[in-house]
Amino acid sequence: MKKNVLFFALAAALTMSSCASKKELLSCREENKTLTNSLQASKEDLAGKNARIESLEGQIDGLKKAMASQETKYVNLQTALDKSLTNSAMNNVSIEKLVDQINESNQYIRHLVDVKTKSDSLNMVLTNNLTRSLSREELKEVDVQVLKGVVYISLADNMLYESGTYKINSRASQTLSKIAKIIKDYKDYDVLIEGNTDNVPISRENIRNNWDLSCLRASSVVQELQNKYGVDPKRLTAGGRGEYNPLQPNDTEVGKMRNRRTQIIITPKLDEFMELIGEAPTDK
Repeated sequence: MKKNVLFFALAAALTMSSCASKKELLSCREENKTLTNSLQASKEDLAGKNARIESLEGQIDGLKKAMASQETKYVNLQTALDKSLTNSAMNNVSIEKLVDQINESNQYIRHLVDVKTKSDSLNMVLTNNLTRSLSREELKEVDVQVLKGVVYISLADNMLYESGTYKINSRASQTLSKIAKIIKDYKDYDVLIEGNTDNVPISRENIRNNWDLSCLRASSVVQELQNKYGVDPKRLTAGGRGEYNPLQPNDTEVGKMRNRRTQIIITPKLDEFMELIGEAPTDK
């Protein structure tokens, strides 16, 4: 009798120990899954921030080159004037003409700077209005930046399309509606929708390769903006760049994810921009 009681007690203890071990294992698995997701999110966030830093550095380099070019032109004109002043054969009319050219050049440079300032101000207002309208969750998957006077809105493919297709998913509606409102508010801007993919080959019905996929996805967004949100189709252009415009190398999953994107590129209309600039001064 005592042996039976001892046996059942031992069996019960082993059963309880086994249940506890299973619970601990499940708990560890859940914790590991949470940590893995957190690590992936941190990697993606870091990749996005690095891309923004590279973009800003590019803008700074471009401005430095433009300023250096204008400074070189100014120095050359100043040197020519100095030589002219020391040349006794040059008459006063020639000197005055050269001075006028320098003054006109300086005036035009100031005009270009003023135009760029106005354009940057408009783009900054547009960007601020857009980012303020997006939720914190949306901003994790939407990157907005200004590069060389053009506003780029980059959207991850998984927030726009059903996997491996060009069909707009249900998640995209709220974000696209906000972007459409901004586009409609700024009527003097043209909009290019540009599809981009990673380098993983695709072959499905009606989709031969990544060229097809990128173009079809851009076309889907254009038609969504036109048909669902009332954006004037005359302002819209759809284009695809396939796998040939990557932001990151395609040798990691994070890099591939960054490259699978659709960009909404908002830029001033060419005729409006030329009106702002006006005509360059002509030589007398």
